[in-house]
Amino acid sequence: MAPHPNTSVATKLPSPRNSTAERLLVAASELMIERNSIEVSLSDIAQKSGINSALVKYHFGNKDGLLLALLARDAATEVTHLEYLLAQPITPTAKLKLHIAGIIKAYFQFPYMNRLIHYLLHESSTEAADEVSKFFVGPLLDFQRRLLAEGVAAGEFRKLDPVLFYTSLIGACDHLFFGRHAMTRATGVGPVTDKVCRDYIAHMEALLLGGMLATNKEKAIAG
Repeated sequence: MAPHPNTSVATKLPSPRNSTAERLLVAASELMIERNSIEVSLSDIAQKSGINSALVKYHFGNKDGLLLALLARDAATEVTHLEYLLAQPITPTAKLKLHIAGIIKAYFQFPYMNRLIHYLLHESSTEAADEVSKFFVGPLLDFQRRLLAEGVAAGEFRKLDPVLFYTSLIGACDHLFFGRHAMTRATGVGPVTDKVCRDYIAHMEALLLGGMLATNKEKAIAG
């Protein structure tokens, strides 16, 4: 996929209540899932949605604007749940387990999400990269920074670098879906099913928490 350095995107994303815009987003999402690719044309999206492709420009500015709006829509549920999760009267460890599961389930529900993020951050425009950082990367990193600090203060977590934690969790989720195709060709590994998703959640919980939970000795010192 070639870079598009001169591509601009709309800075204001269309309201999800707009039925025409939403139909275009649903069509784009369904096509990407069906084809296991983000390489879908405006004419494909128009045919799938039953809407004239000229309306893409009206609602989104261009194709990259539509892709940006799609990612914003798909990420919105997980991002809006972050503050709610942080406020729950449960332990930081329990919150982290729910967060790990939520991130992996979001990638599973929208298997093209990782490719959209890569494309919009690295192969689209500066404006698109800024928007993705604003509505996805920034809120996620800020939430994880606060949750890790809460866990350290409660004596549950060792002190961790939030950026490295973000890289570990999001990178692992990303590669499950992005690298699965290469593993399928190389070793015959099957697709990401609901069971694989559940197993991966358990695996990531054990892997991350096994390395970050404070030991009894560390808890005693902190206490």
